[in-house]
Amino acid sequence: MHYTTYGDTNLRVSVAGLGAGGFSRLGLGTGGSQADAVAVVHAALDRGINLIDTAAAYGTEEVVGKAIGGLDRSQLVLATKAGFGRGPDRVPPETVIASLDRSLRLLGTDYIDIFQIHAVSPERYDWVHGELVPALLREKAKGKFRHLGITETPPFDPGHAMLQRAIPDGCWESVMVAFHMLHQNARAGVFPATTAAGVGTMLMFVVRGIFAQPERLSATLAELRLPELDFLVHPGGAHDMVDAAYRFARYETGVDVVLFGTGSVDHVHRNVESLLKPPLPEEDVARLRAVYGHVVGVGLDVPTRPKPA
Repeated sequence: MHYTTYGDTNLRVSVAGLGAGGFSRLGLGTGGSQADAVAVVHAALDRGINLIDTAAAYGTEEVVGKAIGGLDRSQLVLATKAGFGRGPDRVPPETVIASLDRSLRLLGTDYIDIFQIHAVSPERYDWVHGELVPALLREKAKGKFRHLGITETPPFDPGHAMLQRAIPDGCWESVMVAFHMLHQNARAGVFPATTAAGVGTMLMFVVRGIFAQPERLSATLAELRLPELDFLVHPGGAHDMVDAAYRFARYETGVDVVLFGTGSVDHVHRNVESLLKPPLPEEDVARLRAVYGHVVGVGLDVPTRPKPA
């Protein structure tokens, strides 16, 4: 595994991170058992992944806690998230703090490395910053978590407007941002700011469904009147489109961790292998940027989130 320092934190993180949400939710969302989910986590840990990202809304904190029970906590980087209501509703800071406390119990840990406010839209950012951040920083001072993070809402904020407002505020040490071969605008809109501010970056939506479904990808490119991406697959290039997607994102300047979600041990190994390969050939990357770099908002699928038990 390859490791990097996460922003200006002292966290040493694997460049590949295991996401416990998305469509699979470690397999729990596709009919897998808790034992199967534990096996996925263990496979990731065996490959050197030390960052696991979950959330209260995913319903996977408990199984992650079971999977890491008895392990050396100092060798793990745990990230989780709390929501703050939907639609016009706003939950009080006390409810978010209760979510933090519940996450600590379910994960079986005394502290969380990165505690994130989940899916913040541009119109709700001021409220999050003004009402939730002061309360959470008091909890941070108590040692409940080490670093404060925020995640965007890619399908509803494809231009990263929320993050562009949040990063200069100086209270965020981590952001989760969408970036992939057909949604590259974080290169100009987010990464220069996070790099300058020393904010760590986790990527989501790197593959999602679109690059794993050839027919869907072809239909999308035809609709956009863009050429196929099959030029990426060749000797010396990518093995397949998923391999290309991971390698393209992995080596983007300003990226710390590429998250992937899966319910398959085999997929864990394949994804890690892709993320440990060298960058795509320079000419392929240049073509991806030149021909497809203007595309925004493609492949930002929204999974159905279960309500936490």
